[in-house]
Amino acid sequence: MKNIIKSALIPSLVLILGFTSCKKDSANLIDVNPLTPENIILSGEIKSSLSLKENSTYTLKGRVSVINNSVLTIPAGTQILVESAATALDKGALIISRGSKININGTKEKPVVFTSAATSKAPGDWIGIIVMGKASTNGPGGMLNIAGHAVNVDSQFGGSDDTDNSGSIKYLRIEYAGGLNPAQEEEWALDMTSGLSLNGVGSGTTIENVMVKHSRDDAFQFVGGTVNAKYLIAYNNGDDNFDFDRGYRGKLQFIISYNPTGSAVAIRAHGMESLNDKDASDIMPYTRPVISNMTIIGPEGIDIDMTHQNQGIYIRKNTRFNVQNSIIAGYSNGGLMLCPRTKPLLLNNLGSEFKYNLVNADIQTRSFTYDDGPSGIVIIPDPEVSGYAVQLQDNVIQKQSINRNKIVGTTDLQLKRVYMSSPDLTPEAGSPALISANLSGADFSTFFTAAAHVGAIGTDNWTASGVWANWQ
Repeated sequence: MKNIIKSALIPSLVLILGFTSCKKDSANLIDVNPLTPENIILSGEIKSSLSLKENSTYTLKGRVSVINNSVLTIPAGTQILVESAATALDKGALIISRGSKININGTKEKPVVFTSAATSKAPGDWIGIIVMGKASTNGPGGMLNIAGHAVNVDSQFGGSDDTDNSGSIKYLRIEYAGGLNPAQEEEWALDMTSGLSLNGVGSGTTIENVMVKHSRDDAFQFVGGTVNAKYLIAYNNGDDNFDFDRGYRGKLQFIISYNPTGSAVAIRAHGMESLNDKDASDIMPYTRPVISNMTIIGPEGIDIDMTHQNQGIYIRKNTRFNVQNSIIAGYSNGGLMLCPRTKPLLLNNLGSEFKYNLVNADIQTRSFTYDDGPSGIVIIPDPEVSGYAVQLQDNVIQKQSINRNKIVGTTDLQLKRVYMSSPDLTPEAGSPALISANLSGADFSTFFTAAAHVGAIGTDNWTASGVWANWQ
């Protein structure tokens, strides 16, 4: 290879590159051959702002970090092939350090795609995209370090700027990530980074139209911070599709969690999971995602093995939440599961709400369930919460924070095409999902878009299989 940077790729005013690597080898420059644009290597550290070339293919080698308040811009149509590795230490990742930015400028017809470079691609071939910002967390002094990486200034995130801007991500697809966590990970600790991992990212950041599929671990991680997002798809991932931790307080709308089969690597692979911290403490800010128009679809068929403790939504470890106008269906163990530290918060209106949702479980009596606590194994139906959840008339509502939900059978949802190679979760005529979303209340006064439906999709299927939303 020639260790050169062609001026045709990057204007000299933008770049005098200083890519370096822990191994100090000579391959950490960008190697450009104009006749073979796929022969472009990204490795080591990006120390000054860099714009990649539109409609080109790059190979990402190892963990590539954007540091020094630099900006990495990835234009529409760019493909990043990440070299696979046998050990977690050697697996690739793109890491945006605190103060730096990433701008991914994909379009529906020309998305940016990060995928495995392996001939036979497999979940866990690489780690994911990790973004660190300056928004607050509930760590010491508002700061934390990303899990599973060396502890240093470039792995630190958080702070006090909740409007921090880490860039813009639009029309991105991430495939075969999640390689850092071991199978059957320790469930009670903070997850190691996986998929699209947003850590202390502030509300000045834009996240729209992102799909994560075939991750061995989580799809989307929101660790602290206040970033908002719309139009997210998590498909066929090994652990939680949406994971909220350590003081995340953002807003999400039009998001999909779809796992057509059960997880082979995680005992608790949920559509959505949320915790405050490992010890269920009262450190603040509390984790409190606010979500409207979410669709969660679990594995096909009834799972008779109750050691697979998968839930549509699992709210645990002293977290708060507000989920409204959503569909939760297809999990045998339960639609919504609470625990001893989170059930009182919902029933007593202490920061949690669950309203206007369509809730289903393969075993209907388990639509609302309860984790008995110490053993973490015995999951039982919760008729108390179920009773409050379905009260519809004001004169009989006993709990203002949980009511006006409906328990439905799977076929009652009347979604067009579920558990097929190219799913279509659009509601058919007569579906109970075709009612206007209720966006009353202070939590929904900003950011959220009026919708004539509950769940993520109305009559216009923005997830139709194509160049960006690829269901294969």
